[in-house]
Amino acid sequence: MSQARAPEAPGSARATMSLATLTAMVVGGMVGAGVFTLPARFGVATGVVGSLIAWTIAGAGMLTLAFVFQNLAVRKPELDSGVFVYAKAGFGDFAGFTSAIGFWASAVAGNAFYLVFIAATLGAFVPALGEGDTVLAVVLASVGVWLFHLLVARGVRGAAALNRVVTVFKVLPILAFVVILVISADAGILRANLFDYEDLGGLGEQVRNTMIVTTFVFIGIEGASVYSRFARRREDVGRATVLGFLSVLSIFALVTLSSFAVLPRAEIADTRQPSMAGVLESVVGPWGTTFVSVGVVVSVLGAYLAWTLMAAEVLFHPARSADLPRAFARENRAGTPIVALLVTSLAAQLLLLATLLVSDALDFMLDLCTSLALIPYLLAAGYAVKLAVTGDGYEGVDPSVRRRQGIVAGLAVGYTVFLFVAAGLTFLLLSTVILAPLTLLYVCARRENHRPLFTRAEAVACAVVVLSAVVGVLALATGRIVL
Repeated sequence: MSQARAPEAPGSARATMSLATLTAMVVGGMVGAGVFTLPARFGVATGVVGSLIAWTIAGAGMLTLAFVFQNLAVRKPELDSGVFVYAKAGFGDFAGFTSAIGFWASAVAGNAFYLVFIAATLGAFVPALGEGDTVLAVVLASVGVWLFHLLVARGVRGAAALNRVVTVFKVLPILAFVVILVISADAGILRANLFDYEDLGGLGEQVRNTMIVTTFVFIGIEGASVYSRFARRREDVGRATVLGFLSVLSIFALVTLSSFAVLPRAEIADTRQPSMAGVLESVVGPWGTTFVSVGVVVSVLGAYLAWTLMAAEVLFHPARSADLPRAFARENRAGTPIVALLVTSLAAQLLLLATLLVSDALDFMLDLCTSLALIPYLLAAGYAVKLAVTGDGYEGVDPSVRRRQGIVAGLAVGYTVFLFVAAGLTFLLLSTVILAPLTLLYVCARRENHRPLFTRAEAVACAVVVLSAVVGVLALATGRIVL
């Protein structure tokens, strides 16, 4: 293993990612397992009208975040380390660490979800795999963790190129699903699903109940920012973010709404995950389940690859700036941050073992992944607001542009706060249970580099995280939180 090398500027030998590759990283990160769960997740929560409102809110909210990442790439081109560095630049070292470790933990939880989801999908053909939470399922998923570890260890750029190819092949079956359902649409069924709300609560409650899954499927929107150090042109980072988001939003909304045109909502809600398989089977017969299942395996393996790449990068950057122990910045001969990758693979392995102890492994990992991702999103949006207020990065820019971008960043902050409320207290406490012990890595890094541990404000923030974690542990111990 060699020590970490200094970052290289766009246009250097290592800056080899084109706009298409960066966009594929965004799409590849977002199009994973979540899209295949959408019919049932929405069917449980709402009908057509609620879905339209939910996708409008989620689309508008996540679009503000996409614009935030696009704007930050332009205003601060020297910050090429993704979401972590925005929090650090805006709010200090501990905020940067919290953003990085939160994003990393979210990626690991997402990867555990992906592997459990593959096992659950194959469980339709191999009953011993169950819902992805049996011993056999965990063993097979563990093999997958270490096979991908070996693949990524061979080189980040090669794995990113493979991800671009996989992204194309995993989007095609989803588009085929939409086309088949649109052709088979029944206007009567669609009308019946418009206002099927009797047992679902008020419309506002229904929409709120969809927010976690809509947020989960969009996690990865920051993928181009994470890989900005490899971009050929800096402006491609922002373009890839917006292009990838708009493409994926269209796909997700069509999958949801087309399902309501072929089956009654209650039947969709009862469909076994991956629910896209059951919906398609109701239209074309048994081969529909096989078709979607193959799509799930290709899609989820591609998403796992993309998220493993991003998780390793997110540990690598803080180590270079003394916010994590310097060991995490070590690269192998292929330029892969190998220690960061090893820790990521080990963490995914531990979470897979934990699935044997929870009652619903799929929903648990999905909700945990989403809750952890909200912290870096909130801090990045907050930094964009700070830039707009102070004018930093807006030298020579029309004041109206600055005001407009400040409003968009403010809306992104508001949307993220709304997501915290929608996530609920349980998963926020569980997030701190994970984050609090990981703070020891920050302490070790500060001592390793002979730096002060905390400012007064950072000490208060750390105390809040630790106290929340204590509350979470007590809630688990007393049964107030049940996994």
